[in-house]
Amino acid sequence: MTASLAVAVAACVAAGLALVVALALWRRVSQLRAAQSVLLGSGSGDLLDFTVSLQSRIDDLHRAVDEVAAGLSRVDRRVDGSLTNTAVVRYDAYEGTGGQQSASVALLDATRTGTVLTAIQGRDYARIYVKDLDRGRSSVALSPEEQEAVDRAMAR
Repeated sequence: MTASLAVAVAACVAAGLALVVALALWRRVSQLRAAQSVLLGSGSGDLLDFTVSLQSRIDDLHRAVDEVAAGLSRVDRRVDGSLTNTAVVRYDAYEGTGGQQSASVALLDATRTGTVLTAIQGRDYARIYVKDLDRGRSSVALSPEEQEAVDRAMAR
């Protein structure tokens, strides 16, 4: 074997090896493009364009979540300020009148702010008392029945 023949054989082997490597790389690139087309769909952009678009949509989603959170905060404030805790305590204000005809009604929000209504029934009269509560405190002392109505309302 002459030197030129040995160089030619080596060149053919190197060319064949280069062809095998080129085919392997071509196959890998085809697989990557197929995977990218699954991600991108039928769009003509590349992966970078898709990523920028996806980041924009994620930013929009974050803004929407912030708006929903702000809305929920407003709803929470409205619910806390609504009359959500109520209770009625019926009792016999005077011995012997029977039937537990007197009652105290507590109408409160989540902060123990609201009104206590009391109707005391006698045989020939009825009296109604209204007492306001601000965070559980009243400017006028509460009767035991009124306090029980407040406690029951807040226990719910």
